[in-house]
Amino acid sequence: MTLAPRKATQTDKATGPRRFVFLLLDKFTMVNFAGAIEPLRIANRVSGEDLYSWLLCGEGKEKTCSNGATFRLDIGLDEIEREDTILVCGGIDIQRMSTKAVINWLRREARRGVTIGGLCTGAHTLAKAGLLDGKKATIHWENQDGFAEEFEDVKLTKSVYVMDGNRWTTAGGISSIDLMLKVIAADHGEDLANTVADQLIYSTIRTDQDTQRLSIPTRIGVRHPKLSQVIQMMEGNIEDPMSPADLAEEVGMSTRQLERLFRRYLNRSPKRYYMELRLQKARNLLMQTDMSVINVALACGFASPSHFSKCYRSHYNTTPYRERGTQGMPGAGQVRLSI
Repeated sequence: MTLAPRKATQTDKATGPRRFVFLLLDKFTMVNFAGAIEPLRIANRVSGEDLYSWLLCGEGKEKTCSNGATFRLDIGLDEIEREDTILVCGGIDIQRMSTKAVINWLRREARRGVTIGGLCTGAHTLAKAGLLDGKKATIHWENQDGFAEEFEDVKLTKSVYVMDGNRWTTAGGISSIDLMLKVIAADHGEDLANTVADQLIYSTIRTDQDTQRLSIPTRIGVRHPKLSQVIQMMEGNIEDPMSPADLAEEVGMSTRQLERLFRRYLNRSPKRYYMELRLQKARNLLMQTDMSVINVALACGFASPSHFSKCYRSHYNTTPYRERGTQGMPGAGQVRLSI
């Protein structure tokens, strides 16, 4: 979504600063929260005006983030002004932290027309409340597999952030900075946004067209174009795996050439690499969703639960059923952390 920059008007000044309400969930990640609130503070300081204000809200009187720091809340789940913007700060174990009270509060405020955003895994909370149905959205790459399976009505992207009408989402980490710089530019012009970025020593402002992960060649440390193509095909065909022969044919080489390419650059066969991709997705689904083990197996291209279990145990030294069982153990939620 493109927001046209505008200057603050007399009406704006008369109604006071634009207010953000940060909904802090238990174990939220500090980096995405700080990345959202600090640009607002800096915008006030460098402009010499109170352009923005903010409140911390949530259930209870205080919230502790994933690094152990505790924040005192300004308000509970109270009714806010319609002109406010809610930003849901998520983090670890987001399914459990998206409580019924939080969901009901978000739905109520959404019905009143409030703009609502989800930072990092906060997108999961918005989706659970039904606020992203039919909307484009993003979430941290580590949570994308589970999110896509659970919320089929959401148009999931790999963008750094997404602004679809009055629903905003970010991929987590420092992507909150990019979102807030976009907001500042739309509210008060590019010059102020650039000044804020300079204060943050933030030299490259990303847009909603930028993706959150490195390209496949960069990520795996190789730059062979055909190898990159094959890996992209593998990642796009997890539920219905392609054979090495079909993959080789798609990029115009023999199966033997493809085998040599994988051995040279990745020290494993195409079949083995493909299996690791499928098992990684399976583990994500086991840890991030309530899907049955059978459905996880089918979603990752395994024809039978027994074959899935055998492959999973060989790779992770545990069974899918035991992996699912560890979610209730202390610290198990750490696996579902984005950053």
